[in-house]
Amino acid sequence: MSLAIINIGSLVTNDSNLGSGILGEREGAALVIENGTISWVGESKQVPETDSMIDALGMGVIPGFVDSHAHMVFAGDRSKEFEARMNGEKYSAGGIKSTVARTRAASDSELEDNFVSLQNEMIRSGITTFESKSGYGLSVVDEARSLAIAAKHTSETTFLGAHVVPEDYAGKADDYIALVTGEMLESCASHAKWVDVFCDVGAFDVDQSREVLKAGIAKGLLPRIHANQLATGGGVQLAVELDCASADHCTYLSDADIDALADSNTVATLLPGAEFSTRASYPDAKKLFAAGATVALATDCNPGSSYTTSMSFCIAVAIRDMGFSPEQALWSATMGGAKALRRNDIGALSVGTSADLVLLSAPSFRHIGYRPGVDQISQVLKNGKTIYKHQDGNK
Repeated sequence: MSLAIINIGSLVTNDSNLGSGILGEREGAALVIENGTISWVGESKQVPETDSMIDALGMGVIPGFVDSHAHMVFAGDRSKEFEARMNGEKYSAGGIKSTVARTRAASDSELEDNFVSLQNEMIRSGITTFESKSGYGLSVVDEARSLAIAAKHTSETTFLGAHVVPEDYAGKADDYIALVTGEMLESCASHAKWVDVFCDVGAFDVDQSREVLKAGIAKGLLPRIHANQLATGGGVQLAVELDCASADHCTYLSDADIDALADSNTVATLLPGAEFSTRASYPDAKKLFAAGATVALATDCNPGSSYTTSMSFCIAVAIRDMGFSPEQALWSATMGGAKALRRNDIGALSVGTSADLVLLSAPSFRHIGYRPGVDQISQVLKNGKTIYKHQDGNK
């Protein structure tokens, strides 16, 4: 079966051979989907005959958002912690431990119900591919069941046993690292594609982080890292050393860090929701782009420091407070996310890519930042099939 989408006001392809600028933008465009992939892109008046058709009525079409950093297996919330931060208290990594206690106490069905609820929110916000980590179990059993739950809903699963040192290992960080790199990794590896570590103040130092990542690599997992969220440190340099797919947060970067990222295959994944929700300083994306680094945007959905599933919100904050242009923000939330997952089949709308896309209720992607907080997602397709359609008759 073939499907055409016609009369697209602004089509973002993320292929400069198909349109203008870094987004490969075309006006008056159409595309054709066959067998779940894009088979044709061109002018609407030249669209070939297909089995069915969607008329975009002059509205915009963009690739589905790719969320390369989320923590969706957890129980409870930390709204009081958020309130305290808004009243002037400083964020630290210690709050994670309160979520660990609730997650350990929750049943599998409770954890999965919450996961699916968040997943549905992501779909409604235009996210068609997402990554999810463990990291709120921090025991062999709870990390393994967290990843088993996540793996039922996404192929992009990440083992984050080294999130923080749990209370039951207080003062015994080396013993906990031995657990993470031994029995816990052994139990979790079959459910995970990636290995991650929180390399920062209050979590794990560079040597501990290297040990965790190298153990995961030896087990066949691909590395990524939480780096430089709370302070400058060696996390970004470690990411480049180990060819991590992504160094995430990157809130505090030295010039040497920026140069290292620009000269590497490691994506700098920025997480606007975390800075917004912790009142932290925003990283300056302009420096990363000027140096030639590859940049992604992600939601960092988690109950403590970024409880959002809205990529549109993250784009708006990135434009307003992190120095992104609207074009850079949209690219980073689509193609940048794909690169952070080392995927070349998503994040773009060119011939051969997956037909993961969003029909907007706005004439172009520019309205995402221009109209912050407004729901402008009209329809979402995954592999050419509609997975969400707004029911408002005005859309």
